[in-house]
Amino acid sequence: MTRNPFDHPFDFAACFAPDYAAARAKFLAAARDAGASVKAYRNPLRGPRDEELATDVAWFGPASARKVLVLQSATHGVEGFTGSGAMLDFLLAGGARSLPDGVAVLMIHAINPHGFAWLRRVTEENVDLNRNFIDFAAALPANPGHDELADAFVPRELSGPVFEAAEAKIAAYRKKHGESAFQIARGGGQYQHAQSVFYGGSGPTWARRTLETLIDDHELAARAQVAIIDYHTGLGPFGYGEPICSHAAGTAALERAKRWYGDSLTEPAAGTSSSVLKSGLNEFGWMRRLGDKATFIALEYGTYTQESGRRALREDHWLHAYGKIDWPSPETQRIKRQVRKQYYPDSDDWREMVLFRSRQVIRQALGGLAGGAAYQ
Repeated sequence: MTRNPFDHPFDFAACFAPDYAAARAKFLAAARDAGASVKAYRNPLRGPRDEELATDVAWFGPASARKVLVLQSATHGVEGFTGSGAMLDFLLAGGARSLPDGVAVLMIHAINPHGFAWLRRVTEENVDLNRNFIDFAAALPANPGHDELADAFVPRELSGPVFEAAEAKIAAYRKKHGESAFQIARGGGQYQHAQSVFYGGSGPTWARRTLETLIDDHELAARAQVAIIDYHTGLGPFGYGEPICSHAAGTAALERAKRWYGDSLTEPAAGTSSSVLKSGLNEFGWMRRLGDKATFIALEYGTYTQESGRRALREDHWLHAYGKIDWPSPETQRIKRQVRKQYYPDSDDWREMVLFRSRQVIRQALGGLAGGAAYQ
């Protein structure tokens, strides 16, 4: 009898790693053991310990498969611990050897390896990759709320009068405009303030160009259907995996996602998600490349509060904009530990919830790809 990979015992030590280099080594070993075709897209920069940085891509199943499930990790760098662990869980449970007929799996390990290694949400260009997928030849999206608060989001000092004035400015904005407007101002995406948070960039980043290249290299636009699960952390209740979909209302892709993932699927445009509306999402890049044949969700795991996240990102952006980045120093390590914990709680109860939900959502995606008319 074929073993069901979704019933395999959890092995946190085997799946999760303490840093990017260890996660990469685990992934490559497991992928090769599972018979994958592996390719590395090397980043030109190095990690904090001079380690090589790369986006590693593994293909499982027939090269001619008409349907493909894509698992993507580390869009937001430091969030890569979670996506990497979920991929390892699937591989070590034998999932890549038990695929439905005609379905292949493509795993994208660390699309933003620089952020993963340096414990940042952003790329080496200080860009939020999940705001970078816009048409830079057109007019850039405006975010007047961020324009007003940019100097307060990342103040030049983390204590004293400058810091206190920044906090007071943020508090006044929240009181005047409300929490939803504040979260859009802060995190909806902005294209004017390169040292601030949620900066979408002035052009395509290395990570975006790499993603577009690997989509072409694996001929995904020629497939009949492609399901993408992009792993994220930081929003929602602790440990809960929320499948977030930003496909436009009325599209075949959105209706397909609703059938596959059921009533837990959320939509920012409908106000049902923990996420606000955002510009330049990864999802939009996939849709431009593949059209309605792509079914994309961001699987978002809750960690701690948005306020603790605001503080963690503020200090990390301050460090890289105005501080001294001395990796072994106590101050750098304090800030990096704070960011790491915010986006990867690193506790067994949280990891168990992550893997359980990941298995469930992968099973739903594979069932949707392999199903008959009910899934189309």
